[in-house]
This record gives sequence, C-alpha cells and structure tokens, in this order.
Amino acid sequence: MLSKINTIAFDGMDVLDVDLQLQMTSGIPAFTIVGLPDKTIAESKERIRAAFDALGISFPAKRITVNLAPADLLKEGSHFDLAIAVAILTAMQIVPQEAIADYIVLGELGLDGTVLPVTGILPVGLKAIKNNKGLVCPAAQGSEAAWSGLKNIVATPDLLSLINHFKGVQTLPLPQKKQHQSAQSRLDLSDIKGQESAKRALEIAAAGAHNMLMIGPTGSGKSMLAARLNTILPPLTSEEVLETSIIHSIAGELKNGEIDFNRPFRDPHHSASTPALVGGGKKAKPGEISLAHNGVLFLDELPEFNRATLEALRQPLENGKINVSRAEYHHTYPARFQLIAAMNPCKCGYLGLSGHECPRAPKCGAEYQSKISGPLLDRIDIHVYVPSVTPWDIFEKQKGETSAVVLQRVIKAREIQKQRFQKFGCPYLLTNSQLSGDLLEDAVDMEQSAKELLVTFADKIKLSARGYHRTLKLARTIADLQNETKVLKMHVAEALSYRRTMPANDQ
Repeated sequence: MLSKINTIAFDGMDVLDVDLQLQMTSGIPAFTIVGLPDKTIAESKERIRAAFDALGISFPAKRITVNLAPADLLKEGSHFDLAIAVAILTAMQIVPQEAIADYIVLGELGLDGTVLPVTGILPVGLKAIKNNKGLVCPAAQGSEAAWSGLKNIVATPDLLSLINHFKGVQTLPLPQKKQHQSAQSRLDLSDIKGQESAKRALEIAAAGAHNMLMIGPTGSGKSMLAARLNTILPPLTSEEVLETSIIHSIAGELKNGEIDFNRPFRDPHHSASTPALVGGGKKAKPGEISLAHNGVLFLDELPEFNRATLEALRQPLENGKINVSRAEYHHTYPARFQLIAAMNPCKCGYLGLSGHECPRAPKCGAEYQSKISGPLLDRIDIHVYVPSVTPWDIFEKQKGETSAVVLQRVIKAREIQKQRFQKFGCPYLLTNSQLSGDLLEDAVDMEQSAKELLVTFADKIKLSARGYHRTLKLARTIADLQNETKVLKMHVAEALSYRRTMPANDQ
C-alpha cells in the first residue's frame, strides 16, 4: 500500500514542496524515515505511536517506509509529525486518500493525539494559495492561516477530529482572523520634560525613518526617548504587516495566531551574540534585525555590544537585507529596520558633567567612543547630544506636546513622501531614507544657497559621499515636516547639525 501526502520544508524564508511517500508492506515490523530527516523527524516515530495508542488505533505491524522527497534536501522540524501520521492513516484506509490529496499537511503531535503549534503557518498558507491547495494545520494557528487569505483551511485540535472531519462524521469550523490586542500603552512623549532638541530629532527620525544615535550622560532620558518612538510612528501598511508577520511566523514569534499591526520594537541586550542579532545559528533562524523589519531596532549601551556584532549591521543598514552564510546553508532575510542607538560619552557615563570629574578624562571618553567604528557611525543619519536634566528642570517644566500631536505631523510628512514617490513612479518606496541614485537628486530640489552651504560644509569636514547623500535625505525630511516643496538653506543647516562627530568632551 502506497500513500502520498503534500507537506513542506523551510529553506530560510522560502517554503519548499515536499512529497511525503509512505509504503506499507508485509514483513518484519519496522518504521523507517528516509530523505535526510533531522533528529526531530526521527523522533516523530515515537510521538506517532503514542498518539495512535491514545486514540485506540492499533499501530500496524507492518514494514513502514517513509520517504521525504526530494531526498537530497535537508528536512528539519516537528511539523512533519501530522503528515506522517495522516499518511499511515490513509495507508490503513482510515482516512480517504482522495480527500486529503488536495491539502498541505503540517503540525506536531502530542503523545495524547493533540495537534500542537509549529512555526511558519502564514507563509505555508500563501504557498497553499499558489499551489491551489488547502491547508491542514493546528487549531491554535487557524487564525494565522486565515490571514494568508486561504479559504480552504482545516484547523484541527487533535488527530481524532481530523479523522472524523475527512470521514464526514464531523465538520471542523473555518478559523477566524484574530488581531493582536496590545495593552494600552501609557508611554507618551509628553512624559519627557525638557530635551526639546532630542525630541525634535526624534520627530525627524520618525518622519523619514532615519537612523539615530543619542549620546549623553547616565539618566538623561535616552532610553525613555527611544521607548516612545513607536508612539509617533504611523501604523504598518497592509503590505508591511504581511512582510513582518511572515518573518515572525517563521521565527515562531506569532502568539495564538494573532497578527500585530503595530510596528516591531526590538531591544536586545548588549550581551546578544552575532547570530542572535543578524540571524543564523543551528537552524538559521531570523535574528533581531529581521524581527525588527519595518520597525525599530533599539541598541542601548551601544559600545558595550561586541565589535564584530556591530560591524555585522553595516550591510543591512545599507541595503535592507542580511545574507547569512554558513557551511550548511545560505539564506537571505529582510532587514529594513530603523536603528535607534544610545550611549554614554564614557565608561562612567559622566564625562564633561560638572560635579563628576574623572581623573582619566578625556582619554577614557576617547577610548570608549572608539569602540564604534567610523563606517558604522557614517550610516547613522542623526547624532544628537542629550544633556542631563536637573531636578529643578523636572520640577518646574511643564509637559510638552503629546505623542498624538507629533504623530499627526509625522503622518502628514510621510503622506507627502508617498505622493512624491508615486509621482516619480516608485510606489514601492515609503520614506526618504530609502532614496538613492538619480531619484535622490530629483527628490531633493534645493535652492542655490542651500547647495552652497552643503558643499562648503561637506568639503570643510571632509564628509564622505555616503554622509553627503544621507544629509540630503535628512534635509528633504525636514523640509517635508514644514510642508516645503524646495529644500531651503535652513533645512540643510539643521541636517548638517546632526552630522556631528563624537569629541571626548561633548559639552
């Protein structure tokens, strides 16, 4: 008896077809799985036996051979459990072969026969649409499958329900889409008293999705500012939601099959390894920069990160993707994120601050700041100093603008950018930070005095070509916030003020 089940394997972001073939013959009882399975798949034999026993189904005393084709592709993951179990059930004529033939099957089996969640349901749903197939998946992830747009979904809580569904004894309900309901955030930009320059820089960064570095003494509010960036960022577009959710699905980050329309905000600890940040490891999972795709990556205490880990950010900051290459695999993950970083001016955090004298200043500050390479700093559009706030400032100063007010200006500026990109025939672009080449020159229409200021200043401080172009993008965003068609001299002047270096004493 030969049965076939459609299932899949993952190769980075790609979902590959796997033809699961099962042959059941007479002879000495055996259960063999071939086709480059990993240890997780090899262990599925015991989970399947236990599940059959829990359902009161006698496991066939036959010689069972399972082949996962193509045989030269490495197969990983527990999602093959359900497909193998269904293949055995079809060979036993418990589940009709013709009924399951038009479905892609995946799910992990518990010892009691329950179907447990697995990773990657959303991209598999999209694959099923492309292949004109249905999808059999765990009930807990039925909502995730529904977000793919697939109509023919069988979301089963256990193996028995699946058997009854395909035998016509019961009908499993179609899953409904669920949206993640985040707890009402109490964070607001008005919580931060003072720091008007830093808040202005944060607004510009939000409007154009520019990278930003905040430098200042301990307790000046750098982390507070970064935590409130999401409150002034517009919600994800439908295309961005799909892109981001696919990555989170493959990484197993979607909880209860719910899709989150808020922009990702990832803040890994400075002890994070290079694979954890950029992706890789044994199973080549997406890293923090990919999980922050279309959102924010916040790196607090920037110099405390491993030097090699920080240098790995240079490629994705430039082209919005990361190539993870190892001996066993080569994967490319999306990584278009907005980098927000914070650091102290020195190891103790008080360099240049009155009342906190350091006997090693300014050498200690120079050594600490030198941990950040010039090429990485060159990719950060906005450098802003965040001074300390005195208790009197905190006590006396009134609250500033709320996040809602600033958000409206950011949305308006982004709408201006969107209309400009559509005019240029580039609807795939969303923010000024993505401008490049001739399109950048066309978008940045500068008055003559602004050009002269930029060229003179760039020559004086020996600004790199990358720094020059990033200044143009920043000036364009500042002009958009003021609803100016042309980039004026004052816009360029403000943009240049953010292209600062990090002297040992930043007072």
